[in-house]
Amino acid sequence: MLTDWGVSIRRACKVLPFDTSSYHYQSRRTDPTVLKKRIKTICETHVRYGDRRVYHILRREGWVVNAEKVYRLYRESGLQLRHKTPKRRVKAKLREDRAPAVRHNDVWAMDFVHDQLATGRKLRILTVVDTFSRFSPVIDARLSYRGEDVVATLDRTCRMVGYPRTIRVDNGSEVVSRDMDLRAYQRGVTLDCSRPGKPTDNAFIEAFNSKLRSECVNTHWFLSLEDACEKLDRWRRHYNEERPHSAIGNIPPIMLANPTGDTSPPVPGKAENSRPVRSKVG
Repeated sequence: MLTDWGVSIRRACKVLPFDTSSYHYQSRRTDPTVLKKRIKTICETHVRYGDRRVYHILRREGWVVNAEKVYRLYRESGLQLRHKTPKRRVKAKLREDRAPAVRHNDVWAMDFVHDQLATGRKLRILTVVDTFSRFSPVIDARLSYRGEDVVATLDRTCRMVGYPRTIRVDNGSEVVSRDMDLRAYQRGVTLDCSRPGKPTDNAFIEAFNSKLRSECVNTHWFLSLEDACEKLDRWRRHYNEERPHSAIGNIPPIMLANPTGDTSPPVPGKAENSRPVRSKVG
């Protein structure tokens, strides 16, 4: 119309009718190639990360992007994860005598993860997580674990990060041993044992072990015990210092355990050793 009739843009838009702002509009959409490449790089490094966790990593790196766009590019790249929803046949009954943790080193949860080396030898991995900050003070792998080994690992760890008030454990022979019970009594630590056959009583460590298995154990070959310890500790540092955790506001656990931003939690003062142990068994 502008060429054939020789009229102005304003008159042509008025006749059609068509808003002049729409005629002059120019798209401000940027090329998503670089962003899509960065999303793929993150997912290639951390194969079990979903779009939400990728979004928070991008925001931390300085990308000005919203969650909807990250989700769209994530889906277009074929990176979506498949989640199998478990069947809930009965309503879960929670233990009413347990109070939630209110500060760091208030309640720890502890359990074992089983795997094997490339040679076929069995591997037992002791995992510990703080239920308040989700900080993992130790992940220790050995070919076999006894009660005195658990005590030695916890003593070495607690000297660096402090002693908890309570440790939630199952009823395995390593954690209900005489050595463990005596050491807990000496340090004033309560051993809170789960009910037999009730893994939901220790749900925090079960969730942590699930992340450990999907993001580390299932994605690596452990050539030797030293190789396993190195890879597990590397994942633990990444989990504590970089990986955003949705349960604590999509920040790394170290920021909740130590808001000053240091890469290790502050070493507390003298632990309270005057309280006797109170073993709670469901």
